[in-house]
Amino acid sequence: MLVRLVALVILLLILLLPQSAIAASAPPERKELTLELLQERLRSPVTIAGVATINLQHFVIDLRPENAGFSESFYQLLQGQLQRAGSSPLGLDLSYSSIQGDFIGSNLGLRSPLYGQTLAPIFTSAEQAQLQRDRRRFVQLNQLSKSLLGFQNAAPAQITVFRGNLNLVQTRFNGEVNFTNTFFLQSVEASGAVFNQNANWTETRFSRNVSFAEANFRHQALFRSSIFFAGAGFNRTAFQEDTIFSGSTFEDTANFSGANFKAQARFNRVQWLGNADFSQVRYGAPALFTKNRFNQALFLTDATFNQVVTFRETQFNQPVNLRGASILNQADFSDAAFAKSAYINVSNLSFDAEEAKILGNPGQIGSAIQVPTLQGNENVLRNLVQNFRQLQQIGDANQLDFTTQKLRRDELRRRLLGININTANSESLIKLGFSPEQVAEVAKYRQKQPFRSLSEVLSLEAIDLDTYIKVRDRLVAASPLSSAEFLLLGWQWLALSLLLLLSRYGTSSWLVLGVGTIAIAYFGLIFWLIDRWRRLRPQKILPSTYETICVLCSFSFLVLCGLIAVFRTAPHPGFTLLCLVAIIFPLPTVLVIRLYQKGRYHDLMNSSYFVEDGSMRQLRLLIGRLPVMPRFPLFRERYMPVLWERRWNWLNYYDFSLNNLLKLGFNDIRLRDEHLPAIVTTLAWYQWVIGLLYITLLLWTLSRTIPGLNLLIYLK
Repeated sequence: MLVRLVALVILLLILLLPQSAIAASAPPERKELTLELLQERLRSPVTIAGVATINLQHFVIDLRPENAGFSESFYQLLQGQLQRAGSSPLGLDLSYSSIQGDFIGSNLGLRSPLYGQTLAPIFTSAEQAQLQRDRRRFVQLNQLSKSLLGFQNAAPAQITVFRGNLNLVQTRFNGEVNFTNTFFLQSVEASGAVFNQNANWTETRFSRNVSFAEANFRHQALFRSSIFFAGAGFNRTAFQEDTIFSGSTFEDTANFSGANFKAQARFNRVQWLGNADFSQVRYGAPALFTKNRFNQALFLTDATFNQVVTFRETQFNQPVNLRGASILNQADFSDAAFAKSAYINVSNLSFDAEEAKILGNPGQIGSAIQVPTLQGNENVLRNLVQNFRQLQQIGDANQLDFTTQKLRRDELRRRLLGININTANSESLIKLGFSPEQVAEVAKYRQKQPFRSLSEVLSLEAIDLDTYIKVRDRLVAASPLSSAEFLLLGWQWLALSLLLLLSRYGTSSWLVLGVGTIAIAYFGLIFWLIDRWRRLRPQKILPSTYETICVLCSFSFLVLCGLIAVFRTAPHPGFTLLCLVAIIFPLPTVLVIRLYQKGRYHDLMNSSYFVEDGSMRQLRLLIGRLPVMPRFPLFRERYMPVLWERRWNWLNYYDFSLNNLLKLGFNDIRLRDEHLPAIVTTLAWYQWVIGLLYITLLLWTLSRTIPGLNLLIYLK
């Protein structure tokens, strides 16, 4: 009998306890709000979060036209209570309630003029100070409309002032919601609210924080020309129909992270004075951000754009973060303005150049796009280069190619000089920035398997993100290098660095021409010096004063033109000039000094070392020409020494330098084949070898920068 009794008790507990637990956890059932209940709640406000509040939670509020009597009384009673004088305004809490019919929230506030100096005495000094901000804005706009449109007698503008807090947590609005032209002096909390019809918040001012987190706008959400003076939270909000924020202003952080825009989102002419967070947002329809101004950072991390997103004529003062975003249609940055500190971070961007497009002003958008590292972003950059080549924006495609090669050079440098986490000892890692505990965990991980990438370091529990950011630029994760591999990587780094410094990796023909102009001028000066300034005694062989002035002036002019081109186009003009000087200055200078130390004692001292082909005088390409005349008697009849006594003789030395470096000249000028110092021959051959490399670099650069050649090469 006792066993049966215990079993019966257990059965009852199993059957009854879950139901009681469910009943306890379920929200209270909504009951219909009557005038008696409303008056009772108005007489006895409750304190919620330290604020006296009219508690209308968990009610069904019927404001439909067929219940007009209750609807009229509802607005009158609430308005009278909310507008009462006092230093502590009442809040209104409609959380978890269901409102039938249209809800005209602007009927609950106090109508106040926006012009004039007097405000209703009901407002406290703090509230009046908040209102003055909006009044000044309206006065400025009114004066502007008068000056532009000629309006002299504008109707006095008024605004509805809602003094207390407004709580709409998980409130369900079955009709339209209207809070147009309302100034909320306190916070608005509408997280989880459901708007089944249009929600109109046009020209609304939010003085404190406002939250529509996880709200659901099933019809139009209108926030046109609204002002958010404090933080605005629209995170994880669902916008089922058109969303309009055109003309609005966000003076603090705007959080739209995780929001879902299923229809068109219009953010035209919006001012973003704080950070704008649109991370993980999904746009199922066009998103319009035309003529916006972003004073702080714009976060579009992991956002998805299924349709067109437009940032036309938008001003960016801080970076735009598109890390991990997906552009499936078109992103338009045409006529956008980027400040010096602004750029577009496209790291890990999902972008297919065959299906999507990124548009922007030619010559500007390519410079605005950046990635922090090459690892993981090579395919992104390749697709972007292909995108701009298809749009025939060759300059932007070359700029991205230049960015890619800069990152590759940095990776090679880190590979050569960085500390390898797989082989570094404990002292090196501690000196780099790791703590002893972190070094011990790194060593423990290396015993199992080597690090394949630096991102694996973050998988260790002892290593935080701050430490990783501090050491990642000086740390590499790779297999040890042999001596041959080290030399090969060193050569690759040197060659790539030279291409970047001297031609921006074949993307700037003006930089290549500027470098060539300086080299031609320098070698032309040297050849003139060794040919015309031979000795002082026993018989002077010197140039005339006129010729000296002409050479020095022309040299200065050519060098100045080259410097202008270098400083206007080189990413690091100082390093570019240092690289150029290292190539053209040391050896020629040493040879010239040695030539004057030895002196010259040979036949034909009164004749120039340079001869010209007198049979033809024309502009011609001299790719196969060698700098020294062939040793054949018949050629001596055709090649004659240049004329020293002519006033334009100094041009011959620049012509010879042009022939040697650019393989292009007006005359076929060469060195004579007899009684010629070896140092002079060495100088000519040295420039000729440099010229082979230079003409290769120039032709390669021209093929990448001339649109017709690019289309022929890349789109064939």
